Formats: sequence, C-alpha cells, structure tokens
Amino acid sequence: MRSVSTYARALTLAIGAVALPVAPPMAHADSTLTELVDAAAQRLQVADDVAASKWHAGAAIEDPARVEQQLTGLATAAAAEHLDADYVRQVFTDQIDATESAEHYRFAQWKLDPAAAPAGAPDLAASRARIDGFNRVMLTQIGLRWQQLHAPDCGAQLDEATRDVSIARQLDPFYRQALTAATRDYCAR
Repeated sequence: MRSVSTYARALTLAIGAVALPVAPPMAHADSTLTELVDAAAQRLQVADDVAASKWHAGAAIEDPARVEQQLTGLATAAAAEHLDADYVRQVFTDQIDATESAEHYRFAQWKLDPAAAPAGAPDLAASRARIDGFNRVMLTQIGLRWQQLHAPDCGAQLDEATRDVSIARQLDPFYRQALTAATRDYCAR
C-alpha cells in the first residue's frame, strides 16, 4: 500500500505537467543562449496582445511608471542573485524598447487599415502576467548563462540562437528585427 505522501507527490507532478504551457520545440537547441533568446522572443510576441488591449481601451503605449517598476524590480532581483544589476537593467530596457516598438508597429497598421484591427482584446492584466513570467525565465537564464554572455564567442552564439529561435517561432521580418534589438546588449563588452 502506497503512502499518502506518494500519492500527493504523484498528483502534484500530474497537475504541474498539465498546468505548464508547452512551447514549440526549438529547431536547434544546441546553442547555449537559445533558451534565453526564446524567452525574449516569446515575451516580445505578447506585444500583439498588449497592443490590442491598449488599442481597444484607447490607452497610451508607453507606461513610464510600469517600465520603471519593472526595471527596478528586475535590477533588485538581479542583485539578490549576485548578478550585475546595471547589466540586467540594460538588457530589459532593450527588451521593453523593442516591445513598445512592436506595439507602435501594430497601432500604425491598424490606423492605416482599421479593418485589420482585432475585434477583441485579451485582458491586459493576463498579458502582463505572461510578461512577468517571461521576465523571471529570462533572469534565470541570464544567471545560468552568465559565462556564455561574457565569453569572447558570445556574439556568434547569440547570432545562432537568434536565427534558430526566429525560424522556430516563425517570426516575420519585423519581429526578427525587434528580437535583434531586444538582445543587442546580451554580450557583455
């Protein structure tokens, strides 16, 4: 007869397996920076949902108070993990700038062709929760990949990861450019 804790552990694992979103497999997961770049790409893709929410609400794209809150929180978390807080702040500043650019891009498309605007929009709080989740993954990956991010061959690894993620996520030319901008300061100089 199995103990209650064995059943509880099995139930917890089963529930966790069902609750986790499954990302499409990466084309080439051999680059050490692929998971970090993939999280950045997924975070960037949430921009479409955020733009739709803001479009329907008539809200501004820029939210300086939220940006500062995010950057301060991420820098604080980085320091707690013994990571360079300024480096982390710069990486996420680039990510936020690329995300805001994607939102502006969508707004411009919808202004030029109102029929292309989404009929509805996801809840902004849900989209922000997804962004927060990707932020945590990215911060963890930065800690795990610290050596690679400071290695002489970081640029080559970053290029490979960006190419592989762009293909796997089927990013269009705009989102490929946005991903390159979001990751431009990954390799420490």
